[in-house]
Amino acid sequence: MGGILRLAVAWATVGAFAWFGKDWLGDLGSPLWATGLFLWLLGAIVWSAFGVVHEAEELAEMLGEPLGTLILTLSIVIIEVALVSAVMLSAKDAPTLGRDTMFAVLMIVLNGVVGLGLLIGGLRHHQQTYNLQGASAFLAVLIPLSTIALIIPNFTTSTTDGTLTRFQAITFSVFTVALYAVFLLIQTGRHRDFFMDAAARKETEATERPGAGPILRHTFLLLANILPIVLLSKSLAAILDHGIAALGAPSALGGVLIAAIVFTPEAISALKAVARNELQRAINLCLGAATSTIGLTVPAILAVGLLTGQTVVLGLKPTEMTLLTITLILSTLTFSGLRTTVLEGAVHLIVFFVYLVLIFSP
Repeated sequence: MGGILRLAVAWATVGAFAWFGKDWLGDLGSPLWATGLFLWLLGAIVWSAFGVVHEAEELAEMLGEPLGTLILTLSIVIIEVALVSAVMLSAKDAPTLGRDTMFAVLMIVLNGVVGLGLLIGGLRHHQQTYNLQGASAFLAVLIPLSTIALIIPNFTTSTTDGTLTRFQAITFSVFTVALYAVFLLIQTGRHRDFFMDAAARKETEATERPGAGPILRHTFLLLANILPIVLLSKSLAAILDHGIAALGAPSALGGVLIAAIVFTPEAISALKAVARNELQRAINLCLGAATSTIGLTVPAILAVGLLTGQTVVLGLKPTEMTLLTITLILSTLTFSGLRTTVLEGAVHLIVFFVYLVLIFSP
């Protein structure tokens, strides 16, 4: 019943904004009116995102790991790409939005969610185990992808200010997609067991596969929850752009809000998994979200920039590059052993809090 109500509210919101949205969004001068529209859209999008998580978890139970978390991660990243593209296309002057969103996702997921998860898991279960090979595979892809996308543009000499030439943008996009595609083949194919713990592997082997009917039904419901978010993203983008400009807020705040809106349901799912002592699932969600974000968002925003003639700034500021470097080194150290404790969680959270401070006081 809850799922039907969720879909009804989401699609009713889509219909309302399709019919009246142009007039509503053309009159954002009143702060109360703009806030009301923002809260309405935010509620509909976040509620639909929880529906995406629910349907993805149902598919995860049927298909087993790591396909379940992969479906959820890809669904969430598709929503992120839609929101970022919508803001870029509506604002026409958001050169750093893609960069800020990707960086926000990395900081929120790798430091905020991982830190809080390891803290909760350590307090509840003392030490937690996971499959080291899977975590190492994620980091082996994430480190070069994030370096190519967010650091190297600052040091190329063909352009300035962290941008890329057309040739660089095309080739880097191809390289990024190719590496991510190889990783997906590894994750879902011959090395699928890297992303499963021993208990989950035995359970998967012993579980009978469901018929095509239930899988198709939940896939349809998954898409039915994703589509309203994509369709409403342009309206939300217009309000976000107006609100940040009206408040004089830091431009990076737009990326943070998009990342928080999109990844909140997935973060909650990861934290619940940690509380149930399913650290491997949480790692698949967190490291998978970070890897997918770079692997899919970079080609998408570069494509939007090339097609529309917009400038796309990818290179991070010096303080942000430092935070990213610390985060990647810290993640490598955290997931270099077979067990995690409260200490790793506390360190990740401190880095996350430093990131939040630097948004408002750079």
